[in-house]
Amino acid sequence: MSDRLDKTFNITPEVVPEEKTEVIKKEKPDRLTKDDITRDYEYTRGNLYSIIEKGQEAIDGILEIAQESEMPRAYEVAGQLIKSVSDATDKLIDLQKKLKDVNEEQVVKGPSTVNNSLFVGSTADLAKLIKSETLKKTE
Repeated sequence: MSDRLDKTFNITPEVVPEEKTEVIKKEKPDRLTKDDITRDYEYTRGNLYSIIEKGQEAIDGILEIAQESEMPRAYEVAGQLIKSVSDATDKLIDLQKKLKDVNEEQVVKGPSTVNNSLFVGSTADLAKLIKSETLKKTE
């Protein structure tokens, strides 16, 4: 069949050698760096701002159409659009909270509860205390 196509299109077949390409896998770091987190935060924040601004423009446009046409469907679409923009603004606030949580995780914290007790007294007082405690346990 390929012979007929070669004659039909008046071409000569040519074999092109296959080129081998080596894929280099990039290893992911175990932990995100502060630069990665900051870059992701700024990118997400910028996208959310863009979505909110475009949503505001769309709301203005659909409300104008709804008022001119007085069609219930146009008002329904406007309501859905308002809800979507509202959800995007909520996501913007949630983004702030998530960034704060990530930053707090990266900060090394000490223990929040200290269970060390301190005895203030002489060695004789300590000996009496230990002796009385051991007598209570044996009884």
